[in-house]
Amino acid sequence: MNKLFIIGLPRTGTTSISVALLNYGFKVAHTAYTKRAFELADVISDAPCFCDYQELDTLFPNSKFVYLDRALASWAPSMQMLLTKMLPELTPKTGYLNPVLKRCIHTSFQLATTADPVSEQHLTACYLDHQHSVFNYFAGREDLLHIDISQSGSLKSLLQFLKISAEDAHDFPHLNVGKQVDNWQQFKHPNKINSLSAGKEHRKFFDYQ
Repeated sequence: MNKLFIIGLPRTGTTSISVALLNYGFKVAHTAYTKRAFELADVISDAPCFCDYQELDTLFPNSKFVYLDRALASWAPSMQMLLTKMLPELTPKTGYLNPVLKRCIHTSFQLATTADPVSEQHLTACYLDHQHSVFNYFAGREDLLHIDISQSGSLKSLLQFLKISAEDAHDFPHLNVGKQVDNWQQFKHPNKINSLSAGKEHRKFFDYQ
């Protein structure tokens, strides 16, 4: 295996799965905005993976992918809360968020062409479109795992997918619940990879964008 990419949309459990994999010895980047971050990490989740999985599949052959599912009845209001907080900082020129994250959110949620991007109807359509695109792209392949981390046994399924002993597996930690959005930053672990890690090309991202 080259890399493991977590390609569920935001608010589907990307922080929870990232923290769980830290404890199994993986070097994990929850979001990665530089080439160097991708080089250093074994596992990359959230942005840009949910948007760029096809490009990453080409750049990192023999990698594995995990699609995170979540019931729409709970995902939609959670995403409404997050996107409402983010919108002021997603403006192309003045928003402070990283340009890679801005591009991924704009692309996945069609912010520039939607009158009400936080409406439940619109977000539901974006979720289902992303899901359809993922399943269509990976159809007939064995390198995609589809799990819902709220379901009992999902961590065991992930470990088996990665060919890791799952005898002592319990359930995923439930992080970033409710209005929490930044548990990853608060979580301390030596295997965490900085999303903005600098290398020979400084903080350059891939040219495909």
